[in-house]
Amino acid sequence: MKLSTKNSPSSENRKSVDSRRFGLASTRNIGIMAHIDAGKTTVTERILYYTGRVHRIGEVDEGTTTMDWMVQEQERGITITAAATTCRWKNHLINIIDTPGHIDFTVEVERSLRVLDGALAVFCAVGGVEPQSETVWRQADKYNTPRIAFVNKMDRTGADFFRTIEMMVERLGAQAVPIQLPIGSAERFNGIVDLISLKGLVWDEANLGSVVYEKDVPDEMMEMVDEYRERLVEAIAEYDDELLMKYLDGEELSIEEIKVGLRNATLSGKIIPVVCGSALKNKGIQPLLDALVSYLPSPMDVPPIIGVNPKSQEKEERLASDNEPFCALAFKIMTDAHVGKLTYLRVYSGTLTKGSQVYNSTRGKNGRIGRLMQMHANKREERQAVYAGDIVAAIGLKDISTGDTICDPDAPITLETMVFPTPVMSVSVEPSTKSDIEKLNLALSKLAEEDPTFKVHQDIETGQTLLSGMGELHLEIIVDRLLREFNVSAKIGKPQVAYRETIQRHAMAEGRFVKQTGGRGQYGHVVIEIYPLDKGSGFEFVNDIKGGTIPQEFIPAVKKGIDNAMNTGILASYPVVDVGVRLYDGSFHSVDSSEMAFAISASIAFKEAMKRSSPILLEPIMEVEVIVPDGYLGKVMGDLGSRRAQILQTDMQAKSRIHVIQTYIPLSEMFGYVKTLRSLTQGRATYSMEFSHYSGVPESIAQEVISSKKLL
Repeated sequence: MKLSTKNSPSSENRKSVDSRRFGLASTRNIGIMAHIDAGKTTVTERILYYTGRVHRIGEVDEGTTTMDWMVQEQERGITITAAATTCRWKNHLINIIDTPGHIDFTVEVERSLRVLDGALAVFCAVGGVEPQSETVWRQADKYNTPRIAFVNKMDRTGADFFRTIEMMVERLGAQAVPIQLPIGSAERFNGIVDLISLKGLVWDEANLGSVVYEKDVPDEMMEMVDEYRERLVEAIAEYDDELLMKYLDGEELSIEEIKVGLRNATLSGKIIPVVCGSALKNKGIQPLLDALVSYLPSPMDVPPIIGVNPKSQEKEERLASDNEPFCALAFKIMTDAHVGKLTYLRVYSGTLTKGSQVYNSTRGKNGRIGRLMQMHANKREERQAVYAGDIVAAIGLKDISTGDTICDPDAPITLETMVFPTPVMSVSVEPSTKSDIEKLNLALSKLAEEDPTFKVHQDIETGQTLLSGMGELHLEIIVDRLLREFNVSAKIGKPQVAYRETIQRHAMAEGRFVKQTGGRGQYGHVVIEIYPLDKGSGFEFVNDIKGGTIPQEFIPAVKKGIDNAMNTGILASYPVVDVGVRLYDGSFHSVDSSEMAFAISASIAFKEAMKRSSPILLEPIMEVEVIVPDGYLGKVMGDLGSRRAQILQTDMQAKSRIHVIQTYIPLSEMFGYVKTLRSLTQGRATYSMEFSHYSGVPESIAQEVISSKKLL
């Protein structure tokens, strides 16, 4: 029996956008997330085609997909930036964000999940639960996001639907419950069995899977279907007292009761419904769409958004309603060559019309909405107004950053901002020509505004401009965009470690500066004692002059001379830290003494005292947290030992079988670590780091650093 066809491209999907033609209960805001190459973008392309949003199917391998619109995405065949679109299916509005699968771009998943109500997790039927699958799953756990799982690539050799579900249970701690079973696998995969309706569904490849045919369950599958339907009903009944009583009494649950129970269990996060198919072969997408609108939440199904009134500092909540005061979160900033800055907004409450005045409660600034756009990847459709539950882009907002709250000026509220991972890798950048300097600075500021995990800063000591990001690919894309989008030519190199110098014991020295030039000369003479301070103390200066051996007006010059001397230590010209200086004697000349002479004499004394105080080199120590799946702990710990790591603590999260290692590691040992860690764990481990303190460098390594510095 012919069951359904795809929506017509000339239907409501092709009309100008007005989301309030659909009620809030019929709106779905979902993200598509997975490990790289699991088929997220291919799934999204099929969704857009079968809902009638596009009239032709784009392919990742051909670089023709709608959602991967960046040149870098098309060349590499991967998703780099989260792209938003909207479509309709069976009187439901579906706002979709297709997120990247590569760990370097995990921020795109993070900020998307922050504003979405539900998620579709795509798994490869061959690879199962892959490394980044675990990362994005943990991110969804963080936001308590209800999910549906789609086991893709059932047509591939080695596809195993049941093994993938087992991996979801073991690695993710998920209550994964199949609501479909595949009919065959690999080259014999030709359809699915719906465990709720107990009907088989097959697709005709001749019409690109646009038509779905209903058939009876194959006889050879009946026993398996009965078993898994029983498991499904049992899982649903476990979370619904009324259904549990019927189940225990041996009563048959109706299809409607199963659907309602499954929806409630999915919304509460207790069950993850699992469906399957092959997006590339155009099979399984229409039932997937049915599952998305049936079981994932509408904006009305999630708790009201909670914020703080910036005036009273009292907590407030906003319901998902057009009648509430306007409130939205800016979750993404993008620079568009044609219209300028685009601010992506998730509207939580109220309505907003084009030209309205709004209040940025995070920054305490007013702004005006110039234009409102419904985004379809990099294409835009004009909107006159937006409503609660919408995901749109605004043009005209200037002083705004990712995570800012935009609201009604008469009803201010500040929503919880967004927290992003710290960049873990840095490279230096230098413009190729003088004409590139200004262009480089402008381009870097725009890129940093778009991407919260991309940081730019100047190293005062080395003079380098450092670009920091989440990994090698992340920084490679940044550099490529500098060249292509902003026409900036730059040289990329490795950064230098910012070492320090300090002393280990007390020492005394005098400095004398005498210069006679025929007229008025220069005379300065100081005697000082230097001594080590506690870590992180910096610099301490004590004036212990008695009897006027050095006039008070020259004391600031002495301190200034010591400050200058501390900028370049005697070992490798690195700044000196954690040193105290006591000035206790000296002499002066009534005519020839000057501030300059005392500054120079103090510098001489300090350098001499340092030589006598057992100076050592210090290196920056990073506090590193490594998250390692079970089975790789030994390899990772061995590698950390080779990096001079000091292990502080190791914990295991039993549910997800994840080890969390907290350790101190010298920064010099962390270069290239991201690549090594991924290699050791097949890409399944992640880490974050931040500066902790400075510590002494071992003698053998210190000599190498000093020697290399002298060669520069």
